[in-house]
Amino acid sequence: MEFAEAGSDRAEGPATPAAGPGSARPGGRTARVREAVLRAAEDVLAERGFAHLDLADVARRADVGKTTVYRRWGTVAGLVADLLADMAQQSVPRARTGSLLGDLTANARLVCRTLADPRQGALFKAVIAAATYDPKAAESLHGFYAVRVEEWAPCVGEAVVRGELPGGTDPHEVVRAVSAPLYYRLLTTTLPLDEAHADRSAAAVVAAARAGAYVREA
Repeated sequence: MEFAEAGSDRAEGPATPAAGPGSARPGGRTARVREAVLRAAEDVLAERGFAHLDLADVARRADVGKTTVYRRWGTVAGLVADLLADMAQQSVPRARTGSLLGDLTANARLVCRTLADPRQGALFKAVIAAATYDPKAAESLHGFYAVRVEEWAPCVGEAVVRGELPGGTDPHEVVRAVSAPLYYRLLTTTLPLDEAHADRSAAAVVAAARAGAYVREA
Protein backbone atom coordinates (compact mmCIF):
# COMPACT_ATOMS: atom_id res chain seq x y z
CA MET A 1 0.00 0.00 0.00
CA GLU A 2 1.94 2.87 1.19
CA PHE A 3 5.40 2.17 0.99
CA ALA A 4 7.24 4.98 2.35
CA GLU A 5 4.50 1.95 0.74
CA ALA A 6 8.89 1.28 1.23
CA GLY A 7 11.63 3.65 0.70
CA SER A 8 11.50 7.27 1.67
CA ASP A 9 10.37 7.04 5.31
CA ARG A 10 11.88 3.75 6.39
CA ALA A 11 10.89 2.35 9.77
CA GLU A 12 10.35 -1.00 11.38
CA GLY A 13 7.23 -2.55 9.86
CA PRO A 14 5.22 -5.77 9.91
CA ALA A 15 6.44 -9.24 9.16
CA THR A 16 7.27 -9.78 5.51
CA PRO A 17 5.63 -12.29 3.22
CA ALA A 18 7.45 -15.46 2.29
CA ALA A 19 10.51 -14.21 0.48
CA GLY A 20 12.62 -15.67 -2.27
CA PRO A 21 16.33 -16.02 -2.94
CA GLY A 22 18.64 -13.72 -1.02
CA SER A 23 15.95 -12.66 1.42
CA ALA A 24 17.48 -13.87 4.67
CA ARG A 25 18.59 -11.05 6.96
CA PRO A 26 21.86 -12.22 8.49
CA GLY A 27 24.27 -9.80 10.08
CA GLY A 28 27.82 -8.74 9.29
CA ARG A 29 29.25 -8.65 5.81
CA THR A 30 26.38 -10.65 4.33
CA ALA A 31 23.89 -8.02 5.50
CA ARG A 32 26.05 -5.22 4.08
CA VAL A 33 26.27 -7.00 0.72
CA ARG A 34 22.50 -7.45 0.63
CA GLU A 35 21.90 -3.80 1.49
CA ALA A 36 24.31 -2.62 -1.20
CA VAL A 37 22.78 -4.88 -3.85
CA LEU A 38 19.19 -3.92 -3.03
CA ARG A 39 20.00 -0.20 -3.10
CA ALA A 40 21.77 -0.66 -6.44
CA ALA A 41 18.72 -2.51 -7.78
CA GLU A 42 16.53 0.38 -6.62
CA ASP A 43 18.79 2.81 -8.47
CA VAL A 44 18.51 0.90 -11.74
CA LEU A 45 14.74 0.50 -11.47
CA ALA A 46 14.23 4.18 -10.64
CA GLU A 47 16.61 5.40 -13.34
CA ARG A 48 16.03 2.97 -16.19
CA GLY A 49 13.13 0.63 -15.42
CA PHE A 50 12.77 -3.13 -15.07
CA ALA A 51 13.75 -3.87 -18.67
CA HIS A 52 17.28 -2.62 -17.92
CA LEU A 53 17.73 -4.43 -14.61
CA ASP A 54 20.72 -6.71 -15.06
CA LEU A 55 22.43 -8.70 -12.31
CA ALA A 56 25.92 -7.98 -13.60
CA ASP A 57 25.22 -4.24 -13.73
CA VAL A 58 23.74 -4.33 -10.22
CA ALA A 59 26.85 -6.16 -8.96
CA ARG A 60 29.07 -3.50 -10.52
CA ARG A 61 27.09 -0.64 -9.02
CA ALA A 62 27.07 -2.30 -5.60
CA ASP A 63 30.80 -3.09 -5.82
CA VAL A 64 30.02 -6.73 -5.17
CA GLY A 65 31.29 -9.80 -7.00
CA LYS A 66 29.06 -10.87 -9.87
CA THR A 67 29.26 -14.49 -8.74
CA THR A 68 27.92 -13.52 -5.30
CA VAL A 69 24.91 -11.80 -6.83
CA TYR A 70 24.10 -14.68 -9.18
CA ARG A 71 24.54 -17.23 -6.39
CA ARG A 72 22.32 -15.41 -3.88
CA TRP A 73 19.56 -14.06 -6.13
CA GLY A 74 19.79 -16.25 -9.22
CA THR A 75 17.57 -14.16 -11.48
CA VAL A 76 16.31 -10.62 -11.89
CA ALA A 77 12.90 -11.79 -10.66
CA GLY A 78 14.52 -13.20 -7.52
CA LEU A 79 16.23 -9.87 -6.88
CA VAL A 80 12.97 -7.95 -7.33
CA ALA A 81 11.23 -10.36 -4.95
CA ASP A 82 13.82 -9.71 -2.26
CA LEU A 83 13.68 -5.96 -2.87
CA LEU A 84 9.90 -5.93 -2.40
CA ALA A 85 10.19 -8.03 0.76
CA ASP A 86 12.69 -5.51 2.11
CA MET A 87 10.45 -2.59 1.13
CA ALA A 88 7.50 -4.15 2.97
CA GLN A 89 9.51 -4.69 6.13
CA GLN A 90 10.95 -1.18 6.13
CA SER A 91 7.65 0.62 5.51
CA VAL A 92 6.18 2.98 8.06
CA PRO A 93 3.67 1.34 10.45
CA ARG A 94 0.04 2.42 10.36
CA ALA A 95 -1.15 5.51 12.19
CA ARG A 96 -3.45 5.39 15.21
CA THR A 97 -5.36 8.66 15.41
CA GLY A 98 -8.52 7.46 17.14
CA SER A 99 -10.81 8.04 14.17
CA LEU A 100 -11.29 6.29 10.85
CA LEU A 101 -10.95 9.51 8.87
CA GLY A 102 -7.74 10.38 10.67
CA ASP A 103 -6.25 6.94 10.13
CA LEU A 104 -7.17 6.73 6.46
CA THR A 105 -6.03 10.29 5.82
CA ALA A 106 -2.65 9.39 7.30
CA ASN A 107 -2.53 6.35 5.03
CA ALA A 108 -3.45 8.34 1.94
CA ARG A 109 -0.91 11.07 2.70
CA LEU A 110 1.82 8.48 3.17
CA VAL A 111 0.97 6.87 -0.16
CA CYS A 112 0.85 10.28 -1.80
CA ARG A 113 4.26 11.34 -0.45
CA THR A 114 5.78 8.09 -1.64
CA LEU A 115 4.32 8.22 -5.14
CA ALA A 116 5.07 11.94 -5.55
CA ASP A 117 8.72 11.42 -4.64
CA PRO A 118 10.75 11.43 -7.88
CA ARG A 119 12.77 8.35 -6.94
CA GLN A 120 10.05 6.34 -5.22
CA GLY A 121 7.41 7.16 -7.81
CA ALA A 122 9.70 5.99 -10.60
CA LEU A 123 10.58 2.85 -8.63
CA PHE A 124 6.93 1.93 -8.19
CA LYS A 125 6.17 2.52 -11.85
CA ALA A 126 9.04 0.20 -12.80
CA VAL A 127 7.96 -2.59 -10.46
CA ILE A 128 4.31 -2.32 -11.49
CA ALA A 129 5.34 -2.44 -15.15
CA ALA A 130 7.44 -5.52 -14.45
CA ALA A 131 4.47 -7.22 -12.80
CA THR A 132 2.44 -6.93 -16.00
CA TYR A 133 4.66 -9.40 -17.87
CA ASP A 134 6.80 -11.22 -15.32
CA PRO A 135 4.87 -13.73 -13.13
CA LYS A 136 7.52 -13.73 -10.39
CA ALA A 137 7.52 -9.94 -10.21
CA ALA A 138 3.71 -9.98 -10.09
CA GLU A 139 3.72 -12.52 -7.25
CA SER A 140 6.22 -10.42 -5.31
CA LEU A 141 4.27 -7.21 -5.85
CA HIS A 142 1.06 -8.87 -4.69
CA GLY A 143 2.89 -10.06 -1.59
CA PHE A 144 4.16 -6.57 -0.86
CA TYR A 145 0.70 -5.04 -1.05
CA ALA A 146 -0.82 -7.87 0.98
CA VAL A 147 1.55 -6.99 3.82
CA ARG A 148 0.76 -3.29 3.64
CA VAL A 149 -3.02 -3.78 3.45
CA GLU A 150 -2.86 -6.16 6.40
CA GLU A 151 -0.93 -3.53 8.37
CA TRP A 152 -3.66 -0.91 7.91
CA ALA A 153 -6.77 -3.11 7.96
CA PRO A 154 -7.15 -3.05 11.78
CA CYS A 155 -8.03 0.64 11.72
CA VAL A 156 -11.20 -0.28 9.84
CA GLY A 157 -12.06 -3.08 12.23
CA GLU A 158 -11.58 -0.69 15.13
CA ALA A 159 -13.93 1.79 13.46
CA VAL A 160 -16.59 -0.92 13.25
CA VAL A 161 -16.19 -1.59 16.99
CA ARG A 162 -16.51 2.15 17.72
CA GLY A 163 -19.72 2.27 15.71
CA GLU A 164 -18.28 4.44 12.93
CA LEU A 165 -18.99 1.82 10.28
CA PRO A 166 -21.67 -0.83 9.78
CA GLY A 167 -20.94 -4.38 10.83
CA GLY A 168 -19.60 -6.63 8.10
CA THR A 169 -17.47 -3.89 6.51
CA ASP A 170 -14.52 -5.46 4.69
CA PRO A 171 -11.36 -3.80 6.11
CA HIS A 172 -9.12 -4.88 3.26
CA GLU A 173 -11.40 -3.46 0.58
CA VAL A 174 -11.62 -0.14 2.43
CA VAL A 175 -7.83 0.17 2.67
CA ARG A 176 -7.34 -0.74 -0.98
CA ALA A 177 -9.92 1.85 -2.01
CA VAL A 178 -7.99 4.66 -0.33
CA SER A 179 -4.90 4.18 -2.49
CA ALA A 180 -6.64 3.30 -5.75
CA PRO A 181 -7.27 6.83 -7.09
CA LEU A 182 -3.76 7.91 -6.14
CA TYR A 183 -2.16 5.08 -8.12
CA TYR A 184 -4.56 5.73 -10.99
CA ARG A 185 -3.47 9.37 -11.13
CA LEU A 186 0.21 8.34 -11.01
CA LEU A 187 -0.05 5.74 -13.76
CA THR A 188 -2.51 7.35 -16.18
CA THR A 189 -1.68 11.06 -16.06
CA THR A 190 1.22 13.46 -15.70
CA LEU A 191 -0.70 15.52 -13.17
CA PRO A 192 0.87 16.18 -9.76
CA LEU A 193 -0.08 14.41 -6.54
CA ASP A 194 -0.45 16.37 -3.32
CA GLU A 195 -2.12 16.19 0.08
CA ALA A 196 -5.38 17.58 -1.28
CA HIS A 197 -5.76 14.47 -3.45
CA ALA A 198 -4.89 12.24 -0.50
CA ASP A 199 -7.42 13.95 1.77
CA ARG A 200 -10.13 13.78 -0.89
CA SER A 201 -9.53 10.07 -1.41
CA ALA A 202 -9.70 9.30 2.31
CA ALA A 203 -12.85 11.37 2.81
CA ALA A 204 -14.60 9.72 -0.15
CA VAL A 205 -13.78 6.23 1.10
CA VAL A 206 -14.97 7.04 4.63
CA ALA A 207 -18.27 8.38 3.27
CA ALA A 208 -18.76 5.29 1.10
CA ALA A 209 -17.85 2.95 3.95
CA ARG A 210 -20.31 4.64 6.31
CA ALA A 211 -23.01 4.20 3.65
CA GLY A 212 -22.30 0.46 3.58
CA ALA A 213 -20.49 0.31 0.23
CA TYR A 214 -17.86 -2.10 1.58
CA VAL A 215 -20.10 -4.41 3.59
CA ARG A 216 -19.40 -8.01 2.62
CA GLU A 217 -22.17 -9.71 0.71
CA ALA A 218 -23.81 -12.56 2.63
